[in-house]
Amino acid sequence: MIKKCIEYTITEPYTGCTVEEFLKSRGYSHRLVVYLRNTEGSLTVKGQPVYTIHRLQPGEVLKVVLTEDNPSRSIVPVNLPLSIVYEDEDILVINKEAGVPIHPSQGHHDNTLANAVAWYYSQKGEPFTYRAINRLDRDTTGLLILARHMLSACVLSNDMLNRRIKREYRAIVCGRTRDMGTIDAPIARVEGSTIERQVDFEKGESACTHYRRIAYNEHLDLSCVSLWLETGRTHQIRVHMKSIGHPLPGDFLYHPDYRYISRQPLHSCRLSFTHPVTGEPMEFTAGLPEDMRRLLE
Repeated sequence: MIKKCIEYTITEPYTGCTVEEFLKSRGYSHRLVVYLRNTEGSLTVKGQPVYTIHRLQPGEVLKVVLTEDNPSRSIVPVNLPLSIVYEDEDILVINKEAGVPIHPSQGHHDNTLANAVAWYYSQKGEPFTYRAINRLDRDTTGLLILARHMLSACVLSNDMLNRRIKREYRAIVCGRTRDMGTIDAPIARVEGSTIERQVDFEKGESACTHYRRIAYNEHLDLSCVSLWLETGRTHQIRVHMKSIGHPLPGDFLYHPDYRYISRQPLHSCRLSFTHPVTGEPMEFTAGLPEDMRRLLE
């Protein structure tokens, strides 16, 4: 069983607020509040159970106990490389390697990031529930966040939805790009394909990518660009850069040219977000992997 205890000392601004109103102000979703309401012993003041309609007073300490009875037991622990950038009781920040899927799927039952995390916590003797907040393609490297309990997952998922988690990427692309630019072009699934996407101004969902060239290898005719996303569409960077004539080399879907690299050279290099429990600003960076660095030498 996973158990997380959080205590909140009520201050003047929250005088007279109900427990439900207070929890929602701290990022708890309606669904999570209902879960706590229906779980015995999850909400107490001075050691006594309280309802979500209880009105809080200054100086009261509201104790919230999050318990989970269904950790990810179906994920097989496998001893795989795992680069942990940051860890606390609420979140885990990982620097993912290339070739590692995020989730188990058909054909990928025991070689995923989930398997590696399951092994890590099995060695610590701790239960876990696997919750990846931001997603990276199998061959994309770099930073991603895992939530360690229901509240972290709730707050961070909402922050992702509302674009409060800032992500910066590095990509190697073909040709010499402009110094900087913005690609505002909707993206849709290619008809008849389950995974391939394309720019589609009739059926696509809005997608916006900003980029800036930071290096150029004249010998290989490759640019290194920094990218920021306003949206998070599937394959957004890969599709957008191809649409302006600068595809990523080694991309098996959109530009299968493997002369320089065996996978799409795309890397999540920076993550900025607010800690889901403490409210502190967090920022993490990860340098380019070796196969991408070689293309710039």
